[in-house]
Amino acid sequence: MLAKRIIPCLDVKNGRTVKGVNFTGLTDVGDPVELGARYAAEGADELVYLDISATLEERNTFARLVERISDRLNIPFTVGGGIASLDDASRLLDAGADKITVNSAAVRRPELISEIAARYGSQFIVVAIDARMTDDRIWHVTTHGGTRLSDRELFTWAAEAEKRGAGEIMFTSMNHDGTRRGYPCDTFSQLAATLSIPIIASGGAGSVSDIADVLTLGKADAALAASIFHYGEISVEDLKRELATRNIPVRL
Repeated sequence: MLAKRIIPCLDVKNGRTVKGVNFTGLTDVGDPVELGARYAAEGADELVYLDISATLEERNTFARLVERISDRLNIPFTVGGGIASLDDASRLLDAGADKITVNSAAVRRPELISEIAARYGSQFIVVAIDARMTDDRIWHVTTHGGTRLSDRELFTWAAEAEKRGAGEIMFTSMNHDGTRRGYPCDTFSQLAATLSIPIIASGGAGSVSDIADVLTLGKADAALAASIFHYGEISVEDLKRELATRNIPVRL
């Protein structure tokens, strides 16, 4: 069985790492380069950096930050936020990112996935899906940091993204993001049955058990977490050792 990946996520605003609940109430939790280097030293398999204030000016600033990150890291890292064109993706990949993630722009214009995959290969593109379970019991795909409902549904959109060339899907439950009450494992399991590409679980990690559950019951290939690492509740190394004691394959 392939090793499961542990991926700390760093949301970046104005050059600083921030964290909130359901994408709101943001607080400063540190320098993204230093935090990334620390997580890499602790044994993180990959990192994800998301520019959550991606105006044109911030995107250029973010590209310079990506160069700094690339100089310090020896593990793969993915960057995203405001990527709306092939040029946007190229700028960040050229700055040193190993992969890029697209979200709102791909919902608006799905051809973007195909264009990036055709230029760089599927292994370079992660499609991030932020979805919210509403009263109709349907997972509605959202855009603009989870603030707008689209007319797309989680499972059909994920399948289309794979068909268009996505190498991975990173699904965040907006109902669970930042709450630290666990992931919706049944939904992840259903998503895994729908797709043949890797799935990164995001949104809801509050304990070792939460992460263990989504990697086993949820059949996710990787778990992305932020709060439990940023606030020092557990190190990446200790988390992976705990997972190993539960017979979950991880790289130690």
